[in-house]
Amino acid sequence: MSDSARSDVASFRDLESLVRHLGEELAGFRRRALLAEGRLRAIEADGGPASAGLVDRVAALEAENRELARRVEWATGRARAMLERVRFLRQQREQGAER
Repeated sequence: MSDSARSDVASFRDLESLVRHLGEELAGFRRRALLAEGRLRAIEADGGPASAGLVDRVAALEAENRELARRVEWATGRARAMLERVRFLRQQREQGAER
């Protein structure tokens, strides 16, 4: 058997091993997905997120998110105003230097 034929056989065995490993890994992912889907169906059958107390938590997080968005908007406005003030002062300084 030639060296190239041996390397082809070795490459084929490596590829076969990789494909087998990938198949096993895919089967594991499928099992996990099926378990997760089963859990989701059980939660939905029990009344959905309300039974897990998530509705109140989601409402609180949404309110907090609105408050944070309001604060970010205010801070953005303040930062823009400060930037405009810095630009104005820089222009004043440059005009004073030209005189």
